[in-house]
Amino acid sequence: MNYRHAFHAGNFCDVAKHALLVALLRGLLAKPKPFRVLDTHAGIGSYDLSAPEPQRTGEWRDGIGRVSGADDPALADYLQLVEALGYPAEYPGSPAITRALLRPGDSLALCELHPEDHATLRARYRGDGQVAVHKRDAWEAIEALTPFPERRGLVLIDPPFEQEGEFDRLAAAIARLRHRFRAGIVAAWYPVKHRAPVRAFHHALQDAAVPDCIAAEIVIREPLDPTRLNGCGLLVANAPFGFEEQAAVILARLLPRLSRGEDGAGAGVTRVTPE
Repeated sequence: MNYRHAFHAGNFCDVAKHALLVALLRGLLAKPKPFRVLDTHAGIGSYDLSAPEPQRTGEWRDGIGRVSGADDPALADYLQLVEALGYPAEYPGSPAITRALLRPGDSLALCELHPEDHATLRARYRGDGQVAVHKRDAWEAIEALTPFPERRGLVLIDPPFEQEGEFDRLAAAIARLRHRFRAGIVAAWYPVKHRAPVRAFHHALQDAAVPDCIAAEIVIREPLDPTRLNGCGLLVANAPFGFEEQAAVILARLLPRLSRGEDGAGAGVTRVTPE
């Protein structure tokens, strides 16, 4: 309840996560049938970079600030969307990015438990018939709001990782979703502070025989210090056709812009469980 994403909006993890999110949404848009997106930790939708929170940390300067203006076809879709949604004055969160890509028949469900952020999010999308805003626990919402009536779509899980057991809850949620909503895509963000929790998370998915999981990761330094955010990953289950290769290119193009010359930086996509 204490986590506020405004302090971190537009940082290097946001850039990687949102560039990959755009690619996932494009995969859904490749087919004409309507889809739904559930964003379980939605925040406020978009962030004023001149506000006190982002100004205090300045994290966006080492994230979107290093990538904006890049002349790179692999990043063009993401960057054009970010600029169309207000950058450099604002940085769009996943709700704004997703909403911008929806077609008339598609829909978006947003969950945010923080009372002030929920009020901001509800006001932002008041009157938008394609967006439903819920003040409810993310893990409960995953059970209550899936599978989708459309039978296709994306569940984006983006916990703040401020409580013990988040990796365990994440693995359990992915396993449950793959059992009850096999046609759905699941994308789950996670931090890389050091390797042991990430390995345990991947092993939990393997032990539960959760099918068709890949991990798209970027680290800006060797993940040896568990007190620092050294990188991040997006665990994707049931990825659209071609996403695995596309994600590898996106991360490879982001790495030289987001890394800072420290040892151990790297990026790539690995298969966690077989199809």
